[in-house]
Amino acid sequence: MKFTFVSMLLLFLGSALSAETLEVKLEPVTEWKPVYGEIEARNLLPARTRISGTLVTLAVTEGDRVETGQVIATIEDDKLGVQIDAMSANLDSLKAQQANAEAELTRGKQLLERGTITEQRLDALQTAVDVLVGQITATEAQRQVIRRQVEEGDVLAPEAGIVLAVPVSQGSVLGMGEAVAQIGSGGVFLRLSIPERFAGAFQEGDEIAIEGGAGQGTGTIAKLYPQIQGGRVQADVEVTDLDDRYLGLRLPVRLPVGERQVILVPEHALSRSGGLDFVTVDTPEGQVGRVVIPGIGITRDGTVWREVLTGLEAGDRVVISNE
Repeated sequence: MKFTFVSMLLLFLGSALSAETLEVKLEPVTEWKPVYGEIEARNLLPARTRISGTLVTLAVTEGDRVETGQVIATIEDDKLGVQIDAMSANLDSLKAQQANAEAELTRGKQLLERGTITEQRLDALQTAVDVLVGQITATEAQRQVIRRQVEEGDVLAPEAGIVLAVPVSQGSVLGMGEAVAQIGSGGVFLRLSIPERFAGAFQEGDEIAIEGGAGQGTGTIAKLYPQIQGGRVQADVEVTDLDDRYLGLRLPVRLPVGERQVILVPEHALSRSGGLDFVTVDTPEGQVGRVVIPGIGITRDGTVWREVLTGLEAGDRVVISNE
């Protein structure tokens, strides 16, 4: 019996030495609002046609990456080729007339030296040559304009990015200015739609938590839009290494919308028996077990703490085992 008493005493002393007390108090905890964010491209730019005609080649499809100035499609207008042929034939005719007029002018100069024609007639011959030269120059310029229009049949990517949509197909007849492809450029960000009652709870520069999916971690509110639509505030969030494979992907996000005062105890200070949660409280009468209702868990400096909803008050001393 003596041995048993001594053993129990040593066990009690060892337990007392391996435990410490923590005076609980009200502490501020950030209150988070769960919402969903959607991955979007920073810029949405259409690649438009510069002439009207038939889409003869289409070199991209959804998901392709393009560079600035890359040819993604070609538009052809058969009428432009006919106009070029007509102007080329007209130029040949004008040049033949020019050669004849210059020959007439040369003969006129010779006849003027002999006194056969007048100065007025020679001036008329020179004017005819000058008129033809002007017509040839104007026709060549017009042909160059049409050739430039043919070159503008190439549809170019306005910026480097990813092709999001191609609303046309090869063989389509398109007008000038129609979009051949929609290109997302400038990287991606997370766009949030937040209930208006929380509009004043956060500001640009606040950090948010991303709970899962691509870009898991944290982000920073980069822009708040001033216009409220449908009872919601739009916000853009910068996220490092955000996955841009799927634009439009929705991610669960938590926003800091305020603070509240709570009582926290370490996770290992809780024990469970008979379906109830207990903590040991050090009182003037000794250590007693008290029934509590724990809430959410919060990690601080690598230690998990639990919110205590009921059962403890500020100033209570909770016994915490060091084992």
